[in-house]
Amino acid sequence: MQLYYAPNTISVAVAIALEEAGIEYETVKVDFAAKEQAGAAYAQINPKGRVPALAVEGGILTETGALLEYIADMAPEASLRPQDPVLLARMREVMFYLASTMHVNHAHRKRGHRWAKERSSWKDMQKMVPQTMAASCDYLSRAGLRGPFVLGEEVSIADCYLYTICTWLEGDGVTVADFPKIQNFMTAMEQRESVRAVYAKGML
Repeated sequence: MQLYYAPNTISVAVAIALEEAGIEYETVKVDFAAKEQAGAAYAQINPKGRVPALAVEGGILTETGALLEYIADMAPEASLRPQDPVLLARMREVMFYLASTMHVNHAHRKRGHRWAKERSSWKDMQKMVPQTMAASCDYLSRAGLRGPFVLGEEVSIADCYLYTICTWLEGDGVTVADFPKIQNFMTAMEQRESVRAVYAKGML
């Protein structure tokens, strides 16, 4: 299994999940500074030009949420996804919010060209990032975290996703200390071997 990643991107969530699951994997670093993600070679891996991509026995998989679910399927003994339908829906509720809203909020800081041609529009998007990311933190504090982790006491793949996005907060102009539940969540995650492992590999 090979994980195509770039440091400090959402692809790190997949690495954390792989570590939690105890699944062996190789990392393939995609050099964003050299624009490898936009090159012809990487287009054969992921034509979207983004990370993560996960090469598995059946081919190449993309999209963070899909990869996290795949990992949970491959290691049921790790209990990274609940069996209870309500808890499962709650986990996915947070994951879908991260993908559709919080990650997009973050992307407005550096990737405004995805949505607008005028540079003045990009600057407006950038100015909004601290506000929109803080609003996401407020929502997650009130309705996303049901305990130390997303589902309460047990870690799930949603926590791998959320933690990775939370590592962007300070760079996005958010003071994490303003959100004690988020801060406590990050501290709890940083005590886990999975997160320590990705830091040791230079992924974060």
